[in-house]
Amino acid sequence: MTNIILCGGNGTRLWPISRTLMPKQFVKLFDDKSLFQLTVERNNTACNRQIIVSNTEQYFLALDQLEELQNENGLYILEPVGRNTAPAIALACMALEPEEIVLVTPSDHLIKDQHGYQNVLLRAQHLAQENFLVTFGITPTFPETGFGYIEADSNNSENVKAFHEKPDLQTAKSYVNAGNYYWNSGMFCFKANIFLEELQKYAPDIYAACNVAYENAVKEDIIRIKHDDMAAIPDDSIDYAVMEKSDHVKVIPSDIGWSDVGSFDALAEELPNDENNNFIITDKPVSLIDIKDLIIIDTDDALLISKKGSSQKVKELVNIHKQTNPQLTHIHRTAHRPWGTYTILEESAGYKIKRIMVKPGKRLSLQKHFHRNEHWIVLSGTATVTVGEKTFSVHPNESTYIKAGEIHRLANLGKIPLTIIEAQVGEYTGEDDIVRIDDDFHR
Repeated sequence: MTNIILCGGNGTRLWPISRTLMPKQFVKLFDDKSLFQLTVERNNTACNRQIIVSNTEQYFLALDQLEELQNENGLYILEPVGRNTAPAIALACMALEPEEIVLVTPSDHLIKDQHGYQNVLLRAQHLAQENFLVTFGITPTFPETGFGYIEADSNNSENVKAFHEKPDLQTAKSYVNAGNYYWNSGMFCFKANIFLEELQKYAPDIYAACNVAYENAVKEDIIRIKHDDMAAIPDDSIDYAVMEKSDHVKVIPSDIGWSDVGSFDALAEELPNDENNNFIITDKPVSLIDIKDLIIIDTDDALLISKKGSSQKVKELVNIHKQTNPQLTHIHRTAHRPWGTYTILEESAGYKIKRIMVKPGKRLSLQKHFHRNEHWIVLSGTATVTVGEKTFSVHPNESTYIKAGEIHRLANLGKIPLTIIEAQVGEYTGEDDIVRIDDDFHR
């Protein structure tokens, strides 16, 4: 069985710890492991390989975190633009043998009952062998209005009667009381060819566009879908495109300690709270007086304070920030790149100061900037610097200077991390003032 791991979400309801370039599935919140890493570990016992569907930025996060797990048994499909779950799953299924059974899972869910989970996976595999499309229905513990629901047949709990959109509170209460309604987990199990046949039957436009995109993809060690082909695929979820229409669907009631960890209220149920029921994430000491039932999330560049029960509104707050300060929702002060990281230490009009760490054996793109000069000071390791036609070494406590417009590259040919301070000076220091001439990572 192959685990298809979907990595496309941005986790906006967990801002400011979750950003576009570091979404919640890669944030290490659980014993220094991310939800993505927990997903991989959880499914390794049932699946002998994995296909990770992600965009380019998230690919490098996934690659790094798999290396930490010493797990490299996977194939990557990179989407230049997101087109929802139906195309993502279709492209992954097209990369497999027709009879291969797949387990489709989001990368950002938490499942605490591993034994119960393995039991439902065994049942799902059995039903998939019989050519059913299997979904996992989570036994609801309260009337949640943020999830879709699956209505099972009251006489046979594995037969699906209907799918229902996110309900209002009164309707959600009636669902919970009825006993045959389940939260839609977004997890699925089926044969690759059965899903593709149903997709072709019920969403032929998606199937056809995915087929073209897959055939035209660059297939090396990674399957890279071309931008125009991906953009031509209709945007739709697997639920709308297939599951709600097919008559080959089964649901497995699953009491497995599941959470989508989709809000800080949900996260507060899984991580420690203080003695006054405050949920706090911060790297600095925080002192509270006569305060209770608050959510306090503190990062280097943003502070969120919310009443418990109101954290679903964070998404609205993110939409405001996208209009007024889009960088605040896009990236942390420390940004992860395929070659390492950079941290913005200070910036103001006309200058920016960064700390840059380059991993051993990695190098940045060969590039130039139009609006800024750069000063590089080596703190540790040895920098191999290319400026124009010259390549030379810069050692600790030494520096070099790159004028605006000069083609240059920073590389670490050593065996320890390279750390430098970069001082940018110029009329514009935005991250988009980069012209890449050559790049090891195909950006």
